[in-house]
Amino acid sequence: MKIRTNVFDIAQYILTKLGAMTTWKLQKLCYYCQAWSLVWDDKPLFEQCIEAWANGPVIPELYKQHRGQFTIDHVDGADITKLSKMQKETIEAVLSLYGDKTSAWLSALTHRENPWKFAREREDLSLGERGTAEILLTDMAEYYEALCGEQTL
Repeated sequence: MKIRTNVFDIAQYILTKLGAMTTWKLQKLCYYCQAWSLVWDDKPLFEQCIEAWANGPVIPELYKQHRGQFTIDHVDGADITKLSKMQKETIEAVLSLYGDKTSAWLSALTHRENPWKFAREREDLSLGERGTAEILLTDMAEYYEALCGEQTL
């Protein structure tokens, strides 16, 4: 089944809800939207690859669009009308959990979580070293699903 939405749609919806923000924060929020969609909806929000960069998860296709910018308030090529009610609810739930956090806080959180760490370990990247190791959707789903289980105990 082809995914109808892409990372640009998700990013624009986030910006519509929260307003302008740092590109660093937008990247992390897109990452968490993808992660929790895998758990709550059993499917990804977008097909674009997420990589484990030194400062946390980054979607390279989104990065190419905002490269060189510190803040962003609009994403070219986005169509938020493609988002389903369920997708919007997932994004909004993620924003209620992470939307008030700073870029640095979100980045530090991702550094403590297994999907980012596992991707970097697979490529033997040290802390702070540049790299393009892919964060696997299976690693994301497993890790965040386990967090849900811990919350109900």
